[in-house]
Amino acid sequence: MIAAARGGYDLSHDLTTGGPVRDLVFVIVGIVVLLAFIVAARLIAHLAGQQLLKRHVRGDMVVLGRRVVTALVIVIGVFAALGFAVENANVPLFGLLLATVVAALGVQDLLRDYVSGYYVLLERHIRVGDRVSFDGDEGLITDVRLRVTLLRNDQGDVVVVPNSELFTKSVTIRARGEATTAPPT
Repeated sequence: MIAAARGGYDLSHDLTTGGPVRDLVFVIVGIVVLLAFIVAARLIAHLAGQQLLKRHVRGDMVVLGRRVVTALVIVIGVFAALGFAVENANVPLFGLLLATVVAALGVQDLLRDYVSGYYVLLERHIRVGDRVSFDGDEGLITDVRLRVTLLRNDQGDVVVVPNSELFTKSVTIRARGEATTAPPT
């Protein structure tokens, strides 16, 4: 019906005022952007896999790392492509906000362990060589790391304790091997 109008169809007017051709151009640009992100995802995943292999990471973790990187880049590409297709910058911003919230919820426990580990190392209430009783486990502290504390029980098993657990549950330190004196009476 537009093409049958007097004087024919004005393509330049359609592109500048927002007609169906302009909409189609933005949808095509969105598809091209998505395809570019898919290609980039494969390239970035390959590079990430090479870096993991250089660091002698297990093969199954390399595959998992590649898949996570690929999925992350493609999800970013989907939001970027939708932003172009609907001509709205709010779509990619919403995608970034959603990704930030998901990431924050996903690493919440990990961050809690690291912050707790910082305080464990700073305050030095628990040290290597201490014999502790903790949540039904008892053993000798063999290593205090930033995220976890390792203790070896009487059977020789190593128990990995997240440092955040040291702050939420009570820990009994049996003996430090230091000489103690009785308070004066």
